[in-house]
Amino acid sequence: MIHNSQLKKQIINFLEYLEIERGLSQATIRNYSFYLNRFAGFAEENGIKASERISKELLTKYRLWLNRKLLESGENLKKNTQNYHLIALRGFLKYLVKNDVKTLEPEKIELAKQEPRQVSFLEGPDLERMMAEPLRLNQAEILKKRDKAILELFFSTGLRVSELTKLKTENINLNKDEFTVRGKGAKLRVVFLSPEAKNWIEEYLHARKDMNPFLFVSHDKAMNGKNKNGNETGLAPRSVQRLIQKYSKAAGITKRVTPHTMRHSYATDLLINGADIRSVQAMLGHSSITTTQVYTHITDQQLRDVYKAFHGKRRKK
Repeated sequence: MIHNSQLKKQIINFLEYLEIERGLSQATIRNYSFYLNRFAGFAEENGIKASERISKELLTKYRLWLNRKLLESGENLKKNTQNYHLIALRGFLKYLVKNDVKTLEPEKIELAKQEPRQVSFLEGPDLERMMAEPLRLNQAEILKKRDKAILELFFSTGLRVSELTKLKTENINLNKDEFTVRGKGAKLRVVFLSPEAKNWIEEYLHARKDMNPFLFVSHDKAMNGKNKNGNETGLAPRSVQRLIQKYSKAAGITKRVTPHTMRHSYATDLLINGADIRSVQAMLGHSSITTTQVYTHITDQQLRDVYKAFHGKRRKK
């Protein structure tokens, strides 16, 4: 049984489990904490009494509440936001079952249906122009080489911005064309260096005069590659986001471009050139194929090409 007074304590235990056993990031844990404490507040008002457990009836009430909840803007919660709440709750219930706490079976939670997510990516002339911008703009040579290396590494590996900014020079063996990166949930995966990415990383490292262990660092003389506490640090994710936006605007690209756009461009390029979706799933580090299936716009195009190439060829003209 799970009593009203126990619920928040169980949530704290679950969050500690996510941090210690699952190795999730602090940002992810904060999100889980927000979603689960919102559920706890709802549960205390709407269902859990001293002798009750989390039930199907409580879940139904909670889903209705989420669906009808209005934001300050007057809009309802988006379906994907509702699903984030439900995914957190499902993970929590799995934890309770694992620890022999009688509760609703996690499998009873079905996610809300939502519109297929459209991914933004760059290809062709837009991609080439943006990749050339660091060398074209009037700026210090060290920044040209650093930023060119960043763009090439994004497109070569499909790294998340958090993964790229955590990289240290020792993580990459430039004598090989691949290295291991630790992604979400502390999962390891292999990524591959293109000749262009390898070349520009070498160029950048040869131009560096500092001993900072991080692969990409700030060259702001005031900070000297250190944070406010005086500790050596890498380039911040927000700084990488800003430089991506700078080069996309300089290239004349009107849509918003982010580090994740580069990740989408990497995956899209693989699929367009014939990679199967399972391989792309592994290279992106997705734990579920459903996450990778946002790239159906590419596989649909491939199906269209197959249809045109092979259908109706034996009919008389």
